[in-house]
Amino acid sequence: MPSYAKTYTITEYGGFTRGIKSYGYQALSEKTFDALEAFILANNTDTGTDAVQLLSLSVRHSVGKIITAKNYVGLIKMSDGTVIEILPKIVGDGVTEGDTKRIFLEMLKTLKVVTFKDLNVSNLQTDRLNLLEIFIKMFLDEVTILTKQGLKAAYTPVEANERYFKGKLLASQNIKNNLVDKGRFFVCYEDFNINRPENRLIKSTLRFLRNTTNDARNRQNATRLLTFFDGVEYSTNIDSDFSKCFLDRSMSHYSKALSWCRVLLKGNSFTAFAGNEVAIALLFPMEKLFESFVAAKFRRHIGSGVNLRTQDVRYSLFDTPVRAFSLRPDIVLEFEGRIVIVDTKWKLLSDDAQNIGISQSDMYQMYAYGKKYQADRIVLLYPYSDAVNNTNITYVSNDHIEVDIEFVDLKNSDRSITQLLAKLRMPFTV
Repeated sequence: MPSYAKTYTITEYGGFTRGIKSYGYQALSEKTFDALEAFILANNTDTGTDAVQLLSLSVRHSVGKIITAKNYVGLIKMSDGTVIEILPKIVGDGVTEGDTKRIFLEMLKTLKVVTFKDLNVSNLQTDRLNLLEIFIKMFLDEVTILTKQGLKAAYTPVEANERYFKGKLLASQNIKNNLVDKGRFFVCYEDFNINRPENRLIKSTLRFLRNTTNDARNRQNATRLLTFFDGVEYSTNIDSDFSKCFLDRSMSHYSKALSWCRVLLKGNSFTAFAGNEVAIALLFPMEKLFESFVAAKFRRHIGSGVNLRTQDVRYSLFDTPVRAFSLRPDIVLEFEGRIVIVDTKWKLLSDDAQNIGISQSDMYQMYAYGKKYQADRIVLLYPYSDAVNNTNITYVSNDHIEVDIEFVDLKNSDRSITQLLAKLRMPFTV
């Protein structure tokens, strides 16, 4: 039976204290806090993952150690069963935790990862389930589709002592086993069955999730799906079975389920993390998610005749003696001889911050884009922030470089993007 461990939910820049409740922070048990601290330190020294981006560790007088979430969102399942959800910090009127999860999952759909490609967010019950249970449900839904299409069988070698001769006689084994009993034959033959490595991995993942989930519906579905795998053994060597998986055209419908198996069975994330304290770490950098999401929305809404480039590398800051310091704007839009550059920044701006929180290095970058591309419009695009009162901001230099500061309301992203395209005088579709 699963252990009903606690789920902790925080947003970016929220955090935890070590066993002591403090304003603005949640208290983790000392054991779980220490394990999470070890995870941070392991990823700071072993993998090259920047711990300042992932989770930060600090000390405050009268509170003690504090772990703070930074720019990665997703979930961490500790080895003791504790689940930690880190959600994006999304602001707006009436944005609930369920809304935040839906927006996060919609962002995941835009990544070039087969696991999330056809994600149906409306069916995922984000108000009821934590992220781990949502990901488990996604895997179970994928296996349900697989079973309806039919499990693939394959010829597998079998060595057995049979009453009837078939295949090839293994002489040494036959002498060893049947010296007295002449009515049997120790043979090797090919048997056509569903006990192939892909099915063993899926069955093993189903058993693991049945024992991991705290959601009754997920557990019931995992138990039901296991019945379709009668005749399939559990994997005894996961790495070996993964190495034997060959997804040719006839097996292409297995790709998503096996991708989830790697994540859930091996504890592999889409970003490599180290540490034995964590069973599963599904963490995603918000800068990349936001960039991918905005690009997908632009592709959906721009009209015909507009050329869209992402991560364009045509220009470098310097050209001689060799090209050096590549420029790489997130989005370049070209239409009737006009060039519009859009660069996304995942940051909540505020009137209380210097230059409302826009970094000087970002402005240097926009200035270079304007010069090199001779762009007609340059846009720095941020998530909507209710801490900024004036949303019509344009910075202008004496040499005619203009940078517009724009915002996208993530709860109403389609409307926001079409309004931005209209403001930029770009053709768009609703």
